[in-house]
Amino acid sequence: MTHKYAKGFTLLELMIVVAVVAILGAIAYPSYTSSVLKGKRAQARTALVELLQQQERYMTQKNCYLAFSNTNGTVAAIASTCGATTSSAVPFKTFSGDSATNTAYRLSAGTCPAPVTGATVPTIQECVQVTAQPVKSDPEVGNLSMTSTGVKSCNGTASSSNFSLCWP
Repeated sequence: MTHKYAKGFTLLELMIVVAVVAILGAIAYPSYTSSVLKGKRAQARTALVELLQQQERYMTQKNCYLAFSNTNGTVAAIASTCGATTSSAVPFKTFSGDSATNTAYRLSAGTCPAPVTGATVPTIQECVQVTAQPVKSDPEVGNLSMTSTGVKSCNGTASSSNFSLCWP
């Protein structure tokens, strides 16, 4: 007597496989997005260091730093007293990553904040603060900033609780 066995999977076996895949996905996806975010933050920090180097080069040539804004991808130089251009042409890279269209952070530069409350705000000839603003919301870190005097900061929730997320 020969038995004929049905070939294939039962519904129960298929449901178990789907459940295992769903559990693995639920564990892996947050780790993946966290890793991507860490990579983009590192890319922004690198872009800030490069921008600060370009600003120092500009300072040696023009005797001041170049302030510029970057609002929604529109870059505009801000006039300064040292004869900097008022045109929208900025000779620096104003985004992190490889292209302005796929950037995770937009870069800008301006005067440094006052070192202590009530102190005189430095001029653009004395100090520059470069800032990386995330294109997508990043409440933990927010904007990353660095000054020509070496002060590093961020304005997200990690600025007071876990500064190493901002600047490891």
